[in-house]
Amino acid sequence: MSMRRPKEDAGPQGGAEPTAVVTCGVAQSPSALSQNEITILAETFRLLGDPSRLRIMLCCLQGPISVGEIAERLELSLSLVSHHLRLLRGARLVRGERQAKQIFYEVADQHVSHVLLDMATHIAEDHADDYGGAPGL
Repeated sequence: MSMRRPKEDAGPQGGAEPTAVVTCGVAQSPSALSQNEITILAETFRLLGDPSRLRIMLCCLQGPISVGEIAERLELSLSLVSHHLRLLRGARLVRGERQAKQIFYEVADQHVSHVLLDMATHIAEDHADDYGGAPGL
């Protein structure tokens, strides 16, 4: 599945219409994804739903990092980090490059980086006005 980030100026200014997704070089609306592509997308989000895997992804955003360094920073075992990286690599979310006896991992591409950074920015924004300022919502 090769998805490209839509152009920033696509669609009406500030509109709520879905933006086009480019899949296999052909622009289509997100609702036109095949069942297989939807399944792959759902599995990708499921993988990112695990807090340890998400923390690993955020470590990999900073540039190439070894398994040992990830484990140390996140206070996780080497075997657990390796397991998570294997799953993330299988989903093409990270890529590894061997240097001597170590493999250094980084986020696979700009699309993955954009998703992570955009969502991190989204949750960090003040959303008190989204619910009419009512407490507890």
